[in-house]
Amino acid sequence: MNTGQMLLILLIAGIAGVGSVLDEGQMHRPLIVCPLIGLVLGDLKMGIILGGQLEMMALGWMNVGLAMAPDTALSAVISTIVVITTHASIGDGIALAVPLAAAGQMLTIFVRTIVVFLVHQGDKFAKKGKYRAIEAMHLFAMAIQALRVMIPTAGVMILNTKIVEAWLNAIPKVISDGLQIGGGIIVVVGYAMVINMMDVPDLKPFFYLGFLFAAFTNFNLVGFGGLGLIFAILYLQLEYRQPKKTLSTEKISTADPKADDDDDELDD
Repeated sequence: MNTGQMLLILLIAGIAGVGSVLDEGQMHRPLIVCPLIGLVLGDLKMGIILGGQLEMMALGWMNVGLAMAPDTALSAVISTIVVITTHASIGDGIALAVPLAAAGQMLTIFVRTIVVFLVHQGDKFAKKGKYRAIEAMHLFAMAIQALRVMIPTAGVMILNTKIVEAWLNAIPKVISDGLQIGGGIIVVVGYAMVINMMDVPDLKPFFYLGFLFAAFTNFNLVGFGGLGLIFAILYLQLEYRQPKKTLSTEKISTADPKADDDDDELDD
């Protein structure tokens, strides 16, 4: 791994660290991080495969209230580097990603605790009308989040490849296999959480239709993606063609029979 590759990987790691707290661009997801790392290291195929596997695991990981989700950014970056540089298997990458996600979760909690001090400083600057200082607090907080992933990544790249490979070989097979099986179980849980959030009665027929196509056809994922896009377009077109419901302008009848009479006492 040359210096240029290391700098690009550190840049990707920093963007992933910032993206894990911004969420808008989803730059911390394994489906994005792993292929980028693979492209830099010259093995895009392995990056895509590993990214797809880790994304399935992390599909249901999300921050809900005060519950902090496992860190996908740190696990995706380091596991991809290790798998590609040591020519390890996908199973080894998953076995490495699970504890890394847990360690990154604790590191994220520690970093966010530090950021609380910056928030209070920003409040003080807001009272004084120092807007530049408030922006500096935001940038400083994002820089800390970037370093949260960049520093461990740099440590892994500095280590000798043979040392990392020896560590992987030292993991007992029963543990690596168990973590790989556990990763498959997490995939099912992630799917269940996503399906639970998508519990929309109008869209359930499309969900069941997808199961039927998967069971009785030979469609691949690309075909299912195109089919889903076509159904989504048709659904939107039919939905917006329906006439909009308008409020009735008719008078509401009441129990009083005089309420339906257009004349009142003032008309006499």
